Amino acid sequence: MYWQKRFDRENPDKEIEEKILEIRVTHKNYGYRRMVGELRNQGYCVNKKKVQRIMQKLGLQVTSFTRKNRKYSSYKGKVGTVAPNRIKRRFNTHIPHQKITTDTTEFKYYEIDVKGHMTMHKLYLDPFMDMCNGEIISFGIARQPSAKMLWMH
Repeated sequence: MYWQKRFDRENPDKEIEEKILEIRVTHKNYGYRRMVGELRNQGYCVNKKKVQRIMQKLGLQVTSFTRKNRKYSSYKGKVGTVAPNRIKRRFNTHIPHQKITTDTTEFKYYEIDVKGHMTMHKLYLDPFMDMCNGEIISFGIARQPSAKMLWMH
């Protein structure tokens, strides 16, 4: 009987749903956290769980900021021959260009095309640092991770 009585009840969250849809028109990349902030700025006292539940019901999840994008990892296991460990954790030196290190850093950026769709791209930064004075000798920026001998150029 409890559920049968609930079927006839009107939606108590109708006003909030309409406001969320109205905000969504101007801010299509707002997730539930930003949506809660915007609703509170407009004078609505609403719980974040309720906003999340309503956005799931209306199918308004934001997919552009999900963490399903794989993180970059340069480690590929034991491929080829292993170079001898000549540094042996002695990173300091007084001779310039004797010890040069590199590390690859991944950056994500988003582009909006003509139709207004957002696409994510990645760039990889490969700086080459002299261990004598910590100076960056050279760097490379590319769409694919490849720490080539850029410091020789």
